Amino acid sequence: MRRRTPAPPPPLPQRDGIDPVRVRMPADGAWSTVRDYLVARLTGAGPGAIDAMLASGLIVGADGRPVAPDAAYAPGTHVWFHREPPAEVPVPFPLTVVHRDEHIVVADKPHFLATTPRGSHVTETALARLRRDLGIPALSAAHRLDRLTAGLVLFTVRPEERGAYQTLFRDRRVHKEYEAVAPYDPALALPRTVRSRIVKGRGSLTAHEVAGEPNAVSTVELLRTRPEHGTARYRLLPATGQTHQLRVHMNALGVPILGDPLYPVVAPPVPPGDFGRPLQLLARELAFTDPVTGARHRFRSGRTLQAWSAYPEWAAGRSPGPTAR
Repeated sequence: MRRRTPAPPPPLPQRDGIDPVRVRMPADGAWSTVRDYLVARLTGAGPGAIDAMLASGLIVGADGRPVAPDAAYAPGTHVWFHREPPAEVPVPFPLTVVHRDEHIVVADKPHFLATTPRGSHVTETALARLRRDLGIPALSAAHRLDRLTAGLVLFTVRPEERGAYQTLFRDRRVHKEYEAVAPYDPALALPRTVRSRIVKGRGSLTAHEVAGEPNAVSTVELLRTRPEHGTARYRLLPATGQTHQLRVHMNALGVPILGDPLYPVVAPPVPPGDFGRPLQLLARELAFTDPVTGARHRFRSGRTLQAWSAYPEWAAGRSPGPTAR
């Protein structure tokens, strides 16, 4: 099997912590010019957008020089450019660094902040913020935490070491502990381990339990109850990492996590800038043996879940102060 030639390094610097877009010219193409291929591929750019970028010198080749509007198509070559990010409402809560060394960064992410650029969340992401604030352009995420979930996320400093840390998560060699606030059901016997098969179809907002061999395993423990609010605080220990696994399993037990906009029913979208009633799920702890240094790490989030510490304010949708996120 022919090994694919690695792409050359980007000739453009990051912008606001975001890498430039790289486009490779396919080997089997019938286009006459680079412009023709870009127009055919980047259909979402809008009428005239590619021509305007070429005319302004915003699309460059591997040497960093602007690509001419009539540049001939050359199979296997690359071009780079910066895509204009979507308008984003800033997430007004701090992203706290709990650990930093020459290999990794561990951050305590607030609710509503995406981990990595995706869709309409680009510059307002944990990765972009950390790259800017710490001055580490090569920083990458070793795993991902849902935008609505708060807590600990592991990032890698050196690109050549990223695979070693990702393998920890793939091989389930990371101890992950979550906390959640959800309704209290005295008839629900806990602790218990939930095993089921979870699938999430392409384009679907929600995941579902289906018949078949289990691929999702979660242990649910009761920590404390608040009878006056009819709520409880739970410790959740996922042994696997399916999409929305903890949310699906808590919903299946009849105690959906407070603030969940998808389970048990999909809620209407909230307006941009509405940071009230956050999902009451927190990635509390990460523990693992460092695959590069051999050190034993255990990190804990310093955040609190608002529905536990200030239920009336959470129920009313009043956003807490920045430090509470």
